[in-house]
This record gives sequence, C-alpha cells and structure tokens, in this order.
Amino acid sequence: MSELWLIPISFLTSAIAGALGMGGGVLLIALMPGLVPVQAILPLHALVQLGSNASRAALRPRLIAWQMVPALLLGALAGAFLGGTLYAQLELHWLPAIVGVLILAITWLPLPPVRRGGQVGLCLLGFYQTGVGMLAGATGPLGAAVLARFRLQRDWLVVNTAVYMSINHLLRTLAFAILGFSFAAWWSLICGMIAAAIIGSWCGTLVRERIPEIDFARAFRWLVTVLALRMIALSFF
Repeated sequence: MSELWLIPISFLTSAIAGALGMGGGVLLIALMPGLVPVQAILPLHALVQLGSNASRAALRPRLIAWQMVPALLLGALAGAFLGGTLYAQLELHWLPAIVGVLILAITWLPLPPVRRGGQVGLCLLGFYQTGVGMLAGATGPLGAAVLARFRLQRDWLVVNTAVYMSINHLLRTLAFAILGFSFAAWWSLICGMIAAAIIGSWCGTLVRERIPEIDFARAFRWLVTVLALRMIALSFF
C-alpha cells in the first residue's frame, strides 16, 4: 500500500509546478523510488505528468503559443526514438542512481547559453526534453530557459512550459507502452495520481502570484539535491 502515498505527493508536486512553472516533475520522480518498483518509475511518472501538464495548459488556453508546437513535436519524436532505444538496453537496477545524477546535473550545473533560436531551437528543445526524459524523467529547467528567450511574462512561461512538457510526456508514455510496460496493471494508482495532479494544477494556478519565487527556488534546489542523493543511495543499499 506504500504506493498510495504517491496520490497526495502528486497533488503537492503538481501544485508546486502550477505555481512556479517547473519543479514538480523533478520532485515527484525523486520521491518515487521505494514506493513503486524500479521498472515502473519512469512510465508512471510520464503518464501522471502528462495529466498534470496538460491540465495546467488547459487552465489558460489563450496563452498557448501554438506556432511553437510543430517544431517541438518534430524534435520530440526523434528524442523519443533515441531515448527509447537507450532505455531498452539500460540495467534498471541502476536507474535511480542514473536519474539522481542527471537531476543533480540539471539542478546545479550552469545552463548552456541559449539564443533566441526560432524553430531550430524549439526542435532541439523537443529532442532534448524527450530523449533525456526517457532516462531521467524530469528535465524542465533547460526548457524553461529556452522559452524565457521568447517571452519573460510569468503566466506565459508557465503555460507554454506545460505545453512542451505535455508533448514530451505523451510521447514518452507511448514509447514505454511500445517497449512493453503494462499501464493497465497500475490503472487505479494512475487514475488517483492524475486526479490529484489536476487538482494540484488548479490550486497552484490560483496561488501563483502569492509565492515568493526567489526564496522558494533556493529552498527547492536544496530539497531536490537531498532527494537526488537518496535516489543514488538506493541503488547501492
């Protein structure tokens, strides 16, 4: 019954993402090891995050930049193919350690300089998000930096981050299904987590302007670091 803890965790992490535009996926995947089997972590994370991000985008549809979608989708398709190929050859025992190391890198290493980039930049973003996401699950920070080059308005960034992450998680979910993961065996937990994530998105959207973003971001970085180190330790003990 330990996996039932993931339902309130899904609510909390989705509310965080709804308020800040990112961070919820990283926090969710960092908490999943030990609550579900290793082989279920990335597939369940992908499907639940699809529900979380799609609901967040749907709450403010007028802000969606639809002209970005084709380039993001093209890159994401290529990323899903390459990432799926690598995932199929991965020794799953070491998956928490691999994800933990990638989370630490994404959290602490300086982001590469991002130019405005146009459609090519968006295509590369889709490739990165989905390809690396097949192995790490949560890859949001670089994507947020790319979109910030297009527009800095906070609500716009939150909504369009949710759009490209929805594409990412949809393709990853399909890839995991093709690779043989049985989502049907987890249907009750998935439904509970997605429902909690949708409610969390709504609550996070309501409180978005009331959260001190800078202070929270600093505390969140250290929290994610501790959880990533926990993931690495789980692979060795």
